Amino acid sequence: MRAQLAHVAFRGTIRERAIEPYLRLFTALRSRRRVRGVLFDISSGGGEAVASTDLFLAVKRLDRTKPVFASIGSVGASGAYLAALGARRIFAYPESQVGSIGVVYPHIAVRELVRRLGISVDLLHVGEHKDAYQGYRPLSEEERAKLLAVAQESYDAFVARVAEERHRSVDEIRRLATGEFWSGRRAVELGLVDALADREDALEALAQATGVPARRTIRVVPPRPLLGRLLSGGFSDGAGGLSAWFRESLEDAVVDLGGPAWRG
Repeated sequence: MRAQLAHVAFRGTIRERAIEPYLRLFTALRSRRRVRGVLFDISSGGGEAVASTDLFLAVKRLDRTKPVFASIGSVGASGAYLAALGARRIFAYPESQVGSIGVVYPHIAVRELVRRLGISVDLLHVGEHKDAYQGYRPLSEEERAKLLAVAQESYDAFVARVAEERHRSVDEIRRLATGEFWSGRRAVELGLVDALADREDALEALAQATGVPARRTIRVVPPRPLLGRLLSGGFSDGAGGLSAWFRESLEDAVVDLGGPAWRG
């Protein structure tokens, strides 16, 4: 039985629906004795808070059984940076955008637009604040304060997680947790990333750590969601770019914005 390394790539917005196949994949890799190490290749602007936490925990649990090294591509922001924290070591390109430690809680009120369009809306509800977060009317000051309190809890949890994984004090990380991002080079100086390296060099570092030659790397891809298979099945190879664009646009359009998001 020849030992191997696994290369797992994640792209796009982190949301529950998108990461479920990756959670199953990481669980399966924990018991694959032939796979001695995993390169987690991630490039993402972040996404849903709970989904980002789930992805972090999946990477962390896998790393307890075999080394996982994270390679940040163009972007490793917010929830994507959190996910990378589950790895034993984090690499980034000098030009990567890293960090964006913060929380955004979107609330879009469309009441005035609806009125201008001449559309009448009856939003029936029971409970004083049940209609507050339906995206129809602006929030009251009381509702805004409550929403900010929830976002603060999520922010504090994020900061504490970064501090724990990067072996820094909470106060140190809080000073960096302004929502801004840094280049990969600056992220190394700030202690948010371990070293600068492209994917090939990150894989070579994993090879050295495990004793498995980098040439024995297999690309592991989770099963594609049904939506992706349906949308891509009817297009020819020449329209692949259009198919991918349409699929990603449709998926982004149906993301539930009702919860806190860790986005870049």
